[in-house]
Amino acid sequence: MIPLKRALSSPVGRKFVMSLSGIALVLFVIVHLLGNLTLFFPGEDGENFNDYAAFFADLGPVLYIIELGLLVVIVVHMAWGISTWLKNRNARPENYGTGQQSKGGPSNLSLLSKNMIFTGGTLGIFLIVHLWHFRVRKEMGSVKEEYGTYETAGGREVADLYAMVEGSFSSPGWVIFYVASMFFLGFHLRHGFWSALQSLGAMKPEWSKGIYAIGLVVAVILAVGFMGIPIWMFIEAN
Repeated sequence: MIPLKRALSSPVGRKFVMSLSGIALVLFVIVHLLGNLTLFFPGEDGENFNDYAAFFADLGPVLYIIELGLLVVIVVHMAWGISTWLKNRNARPENYGTGQQSKGGPSNLSLLSKNMIFTGGTLGIFLIVHLWHFRVRKEMGSVKEEYGTYETAGGREVADLYAMVEGSFSSPGWVIFYVASMFFLGFHLRHGFWSALQSLGAMKPEWSKGIYAIGLVVAVILAVGFMGIPIWMFIEAN
C-alpha cells in the first residue's frame, strides 16, 4: 500500500487534491454569490443584506469552524497549485506553448488557462484584500465606528455591513478592483471546472467539449454575477 503522503505528493495525487479542493471552492463561490444577490434587493436601509449577514454571525462558534475549514481548503488549493506549477516548470523549462494536445483530441488550453498560477495568484491577492476590508475590519470594530450599526429583528445591534458595502462601491477605485478581480475569477473557473472533472476521471473523452461548455457557462454566470454588484451599486450611488 502506498503511504498517504507519497500518494498525495505524486502527480496524480496533486491533481486529485487540486480537483477536490477546487470543486469545494466553486460550491462556496456559488453559495456566496446567492447570498450577495440580496445587495440587488437590499430592502429598507439594507435590512435584507444585514439580516443575511447577521444570520451567519449568530452561528457563533459554528461559523468559525466553517471559516477555518474553508481557509484550510483555500490554503491547500493554493499550496498544491504552486507546487504543481513549480514541478511542471522545472520538468519542462523550455517554451512549450504551441502544439499541445490532450488525450482524446485537441487541448482546451488557452493563453490564460496555461497560466492558472497567474489567475490564481491574482485571486489570492484579491482574497487577502477582501477579507481585510469586509471581515477583519468588522471584527476590529472599525466598521461600526465608520458606518454605524444596524438593529436586527431580534433587537441586537451589529455593524451596518450594507452601509459599508454601499460606501465602498461608491468609489470607482474599489469598483474597478472588484470587477477586474472577478474577470480573473471567470477565467480561472472556466478552465478549472473542466480540468477538475477530467482529473477526477468523471468524464469520458467524448464528454470533454460539453463539460468545457458547461464550465464556461458556470464561469460566466458567477463572474458576471459578482461584477454586477459593484457596478449596480456604483450606478445607484451616483
